[in-house]
Amino acid sequence: MNELEQPGETTVEATPQEKPPVPIYTYILIGSIGLVFLAQLVFGDAGQTFSLLAIVGDERSAVAAGFVKPLFLHNHEYWRILTGAAVHGGVLHVVMNCYAFLMFGRLCEMLSNRAHMAIVFLLSCIGGGLLSLYFLPNVTSVGASGGIVGLLGYITVYAFRRRRFIAPEFRKSLLINIGFLFVFGLVLYNVVDNFGHIGGLLTGLIYGLVQIPSNEYVDPRQTRPFVKVLGGIAVGIFVATSILAFLLIINFRNTTIPEISDAARPSSSAR
Repeated sequence: MNELEQPGETTVEATPQEKPPVPIYTYILIGSIGLVFLAQLVFGDAGQTFSLLAIVGDERSAVAAGFVKPLFLHNHEYWRILTGAAVHGGVLHVVMNCYAFLMFGRLCEMLSNRAHMAIVFLLSCIGGGLLSLYFLPNVTSVGASGGIVGLLGYITVYAFRRRRFIAPEFRKSLLINIGFLFVFGLVLYNVVDNFGHIGGLLTGLIYGLVQIPSNEYVDPRQTRPFVKVLGGIAVGIFVATSILAFLLIINFRNTTIPEISDAARPSSSAR
């Protein structure tokens, strides 16, 4: 996912006396991605992609733990739809995604609730992966872009449903970010998984439409206990998935990369 325009500070609904919450879940999820990329640097091919132009290149890690769709479909390796979100194609790819994740994840935890942030991210990773699977069944995809774009979709619904409290400039910046995302995808269509982005965005939009109250005076930060539990479970699932990806990459270090298909090459992002 490319670096997106950072939303302004005028979006905070909290009173001046309130301190923004520490984005604990955002830090944990980004840390999980960082752990996997550490394995890619040491045991994969990511260490060979330090060029600023390197978006893809770690084929070894992509085959070990990426969303290799033929293996997902025919070998029933269903965990790949999530481990693929933890794997990235190179240094530039992981830096851009983690920066965007920090911006949108932190904002989501502040405006809504950290539980919803985690749920949206996980569901959007899956939703983006499924749409990519349908349209690009022979292409290997890597990256957390789908989940991050899902957060963008969720925040966009939030901004328009609570327009009384959100500055028009912020709503405009969100639409610009969405437009830039798709322009970026069209320009780099040969390496960007646009269907992963679209699926993630749609998942975040749908979740926001269902969860964010249409009544502007109902605080969306108030969450039922079972939703908080689901949020914790969502974080736990991605952390466990990242640990699995870490182990798969380590164990794959002495393995010869198999020929899956001519089309099964890593795209720059997924979901």
